Amino acid sequence: MQPIVYDVAVSLDGFICGNDEDVSRFPHEGPIVDAYRKRLESYAVCLMGRRTYEFGYRFGLPAGANPYPGMLSYVLSSSLELPDDADVQLVRSDTEALLRRLKGQADGPIYLCGGGTLAASLLELKLIDRLRLKRAPIVLGQGVRLFGANNRAIDLRQLDMVAYPDGTVFHEFEILIG
Repeated sequence: MQPIVYDVAVSLDGFICGNDEDVSRFPHEGPIVDAYRKRLESYAVCLMGRRTYEFGYRFGLPAGANPYPGMLSYVLSSSLELPDDADVQLVRSDTEALLRRLKGQADGPIYLCGGGTLAASLLELKLIDRLRLKRAPIVLGQGVRLFGANNRAIDLRQLDMVAYPDGTVFHEFEILIG
């Protein structure tokens, strides 16, 4: 059984991006980013919501292209339109059944790329197994929250922690859901 791992950058106040999906204040280079890129090699499947997928358009990602070519990528959305020859799988319904099947059949861990709303819905379904946070020494004040509008308490067990000289901290947690 493969874990679903929510691997995401986050501010000290719990935002994965600022207003207008601004990520400019998060580190884009350095040891924490190098470690993230190395972790990407271990994932077999990528999951993302519509807004996360469309965020790639800002950086030249063509509609239908796979932003993670080394992974089988799924976009979970009821409203996104993609070309028929898309390199990503568009999932409009039966998400829970698909994710449970992927957990049993994937060749490696499943990367939950983002965002907060999708993470909240998967957390509610008790499908997220691990949380990997690239915690930046910034306070954004507003934006997209780590788990969207979720107000549920979450128990975690720390598996790993690395502090970097620039103030960024990597945390890995197992999500304990009873």
